Amino acid sequence: QLIESGGGLVQAGGSLSLSCAASGRTFSRYTMGWFRQAPGKEREFVATISWNVIITRYADSVKGRFTISRNNAKNTVYLQMSSLKPEDTAVYYCAAASNGTPDRPSGYDYWGQGTQVTVTV
Repeated sequence: QLIESGGGLVQAGGSLSLSCAASGRTFSRYTMGWFRQAPGKEREFVATISWNVIITRYADSVKGRFTISRNNAKNTVYLQMSSLKPEDTAVYYCAAASNGTPDRPSGYDYWGQGTQVTVTV
């Protein structure tokens, strides 16, 4: 089970930090990813990090503003978001993949329920 937290309401230019805690199984050997879905849009890739932290990948739209990290001892992955824009408004989901570092939802095996991030002008 993956449980996201840290979402909320923030003004444009502000920052938020999301967390995703895993329970029920260890995800220390899984790639962990963050996706987001805005109303009426498809779920889109945000960032991913390999189990050994060697590989991180970001969507072009968040590169330089968002940082993904993980703490395997705590079975937790994080997404630090800064310089937020209204277009970052979405439900943010964390996910776990058993193979590779995919940037598509179909590459992930486990999903959280999501946390809402709303960025106001």
